Amino acid sequence: MIDSTAPRGPEQPRLGGATIVSPADSPRRAFGRFENVHKAFKRPGQTPLTAIETVTFDLQSGQLISLLGPSGCGKTTFLRIAAGLIPKTSGIVEINGAEVERPQPDFGMVFQQPNLMPWRTVLKNVLFPVEIQGDADGRAVQRAAELLSLVGLSGFEHSYPAQLSGGMQQRVALCRALVHQPKLLLMDEPFGALDELTRMEMQDLLLDIRAKTGATLMLVTHSISEAVYLSDRVAVFSPRPARIADVIAVDLPYPRRPEARYAPEFTELEHRASRALGITR
Repeated sequence: MIDSTAPRGPEQPRLGGATIVSPADSPRRAFGRFENVHKAFKRPGQTPLTAIETVTFDLQSGQLISLLGPSGCGKTTFLRIAAGLIPKTSGIVEINGAEVERPQPDFGMVFQQPNLMPWRTVLKNVLFPVEIQGDADGRAVQRAAELLSLVGLSGFEHSYPAQLSGGMQQRVALCRALVHQPKLLLMDEPFGALDELTRMEMQDLLLDIRAKTGATLMLVTHSISEAVYLSDRVAVFSPRPARIADVIAVDLPYPRRPEARYAPEFTELEHRASRALGITR
């Protein structure tokens, strides 16, 4: 795997045609706009169930923002609205200046479960999104192979999901979400089903991939530590119906290393998130 901590000169290497950049080098332009987003689910014979009262924040290009909050608070609902999978009730949801009203071909999605097709090989699973788009040419195969190499799965291209561990399957799912070079990668508790050691490895892997692709990411998590370690900003959701309790800027330097978890600055950020969640005072 390429070492993301290595010094970079003025000429940046490229992955599948995309310039490899560090998060600090990404252009800080407005990318996503979420203003007064409200969601209520209709219930026959009952008053509507309000999942999201009002949520407002923005998302910068190349940024990783975590949506942190308790179970059932509306984080996944909001992520699905941002992905165009379900409609908002009211408010503004814009990505790259365009209103999001349906699933977008240039978005990528990673769920808690890998959801790989058991009858397809690793490589064929990764290529599935570009096959749907009719772009599964030689360049796509090369890009898929580069991504699999990046996540440490070279040599497993012709294996089947049942032959892989849970962590390896989630690496394949991550490659599948990135193969079509999405403008926005949305991740719903992607590491929640993994053991703690594998989860920490996947967190470092995600930071490595992000540094090399310049991807813009929105990630749902219940873990305060995970949110602080991965993010540029953490949007803390209140219990349902969701409101923004706090938006925390994480100014820890890149590249992030495991030792950062034990720094006083890291602990203070965790405490601030805990206070926003109502866990501590």
